Amino acid sequence: MAAESVVTSPVAARREASDTSGVYAEGMLAGTVGAVTIALWFLILDTIAGRPFYTPNVVGTALLRAGKGLAAPEALPISLEVVLPFTWIHLLVFLLIGVAASRLLALAERNASFGFGVLLLFVVFEFGFLLASLVVAAPVLEALAWPAVLVGNLLAAAAMTAVFWRRHPQLAIYP
Repeated sequence: MAAESVVTSPVAARREASDTSGVYAEGMLAGTVGAVTIALWFLILDTIAGRPFYTPNVVGTALLRAGKGLAAPEALPISLEVVLPFTWIHLLVFLLIGVAASRLLALAERNASFGFGVLLLFVVFEFGFLLASLVVAAPVLEALAWPAVLVGNLLAAAAMTAVFWRRHPQLAIYP
């Protein structure tokens, strides 16, 4: 059997490339909004507690320094050498999540039956993150208080959802 070739016009090829770049741009916007939302949430909480940048310092220490110094996280000095790289990693992770979500929404726009799968994937991802955090990063969650982490993640998810909702107001989701 010979493989069929697909012939597209230059206009169709440009439209498809534009649609693809729009999906990536939308995902990057949503990811940035999510990352900024959770960062601001913890900056506010940390500032109220009198310890600005405490959260990214603790999580960054756990991630970048293999937890050295987390035996007494309240005594851990704030280090920009930990906070800044962690913040970039945090942003990159949210950009990846945003792009993945945007691609899934683009798929759901073409087939409304995928919409429920996207919603279910979000719920599983959110609870999976919390469960993995409880198991793997228990000392970090003890230092940060897991309800604050859960609320921060939900705020970030709500902010990202708002970005997507504004751009896809007619999105239909069927079970």
